[in-house]
Amino acid sequence: MTENLPLGVLVCDDSALMRNLISRIVDGAEGLTVVGKAMNGKFALQKIPLLKPDLILLDIEMPEMNGIEFLKERRRQGIKVPVVILSSLARRGAQITMEALNLGASDFIMKPSGSISEDIHVVGDQIVETVRAYGSQYRRQTGNVPLVPDSPVSAPVMPRPAASAPTLLREIREKRIDDFPAPRPRHERQLPAGIDLLAIGISTGGPNALRKVFAAMDRELPVPVVVVQHMPAGFTQEFARSLDRISGLEVKEAEEGDLLSPGRVLITPGNKHIRVEKRRLSGIVHLSDDEPVNGHRPSADVLFKSVAAEYGNRALAVIMTGMGRDGAREIGTIHRMGGVTLAQDEESCIVYGMPKVAVDHGYIDHIVKLQDMADTIGRLVRSPSYGG
Repeated sequence: MTENLPLGVLVCDDSALMRNLISRIVDGAEGLTVVGKAMNGKFALQKIPLLKPDLILLDIEMPEMNGIEFLKERRRQGIKVPVVILSSLARRGAQITMEALNLGASDFIMKPSGSISEDIHVVGDQIVETVRAYGSQYRRQTGNVPLVPDSPVSAPVMPRPAASAPTLLREIREKRIDDFPAPRPRHERQLPAGIDLLAIGISTGGPNALRKVFAAMDRELPVPVVVVQHMPAGFTQEFARSLDRISGLEVKEAEEGDLLSPGRVLITPGNKHIRVEKRRLSGIVHLSDDEPVNGHRPSADVLFKSVAAEYGNRALAVIMTGMGRDGAREIGTIHRMGGVTLAQDEESCIVYGMPKVAVDHGYIDHIVKLQDMADTIGRLVRSPSYGG
């Protein structure tokens, strides 16, 4: 049975050192295995039919066939195996990474020290979590059976090793739900009024999910939008530009003091928190370098807390695909204040983490499939039942 097989990963990087370091991270994780390595896109294409990987970790800058050329050929051949880009931080790298997402890459992870990152272990947990998320989804959807090394039939997933004390404490904190306020009974909530602001919190799986939402969004959207997407500094400006190119709305990276205008989408800069302030004529945003919240900066909880305080029952808040619980607590505050709350449904999430916590706590009014998100938002911001 395919669920007993580890997820198979093909590592594609022109550096032998990087191939080996990345492979150690993958092979050292429960339920993952490297089924093959390739030094460029051409060799990767040749190996895919034989190895049948569940996911490809892809470098961009490689000889003979680079990552962008590989993605173009992958699309031409109709290959569906998900691809996660390992990207460098340089500005040109950000532009190329967004091009890669446009060509069908699922997500990206930033190499900590450029193309040759001997400290790649710094993002080891992120690599493992991302591989599991996209590889598992591909396995569920296709029933793929990778060619697992040294095991022509099956290689059962080993039991999870005992967690270290810090890891165990972190997991206990993640699983605790009794520190979240109980939802306010419907009869005690303020009634939603006209929607004046849309706020979105999203993480793993977000880049492509947001592309789908904003490509389909009504260009006459009558409210401003603020988005927290967990993404490193240096990438959010190019990400905003890539969304602006495919959306009928104005999409830009947020700057201190930006106006909250109808039809304008502000993407929170990487490594900054964002808060909103409601003013008589037009709201504005504020950026800060405050400490990370829930391990994140930007944090969806920081945004949602300010939305609840400033807009209350005139806000629409959306929590979408992502690991962990960021945004789940403070979307509850918006809910108690009478704002309208949406969560992406489990089936369409890459990781049903953040939405699940909010749903489990009773903080969500509507659970929505990704393909229906844009239409649902458009309907709710104009709905007479919400005072619109």
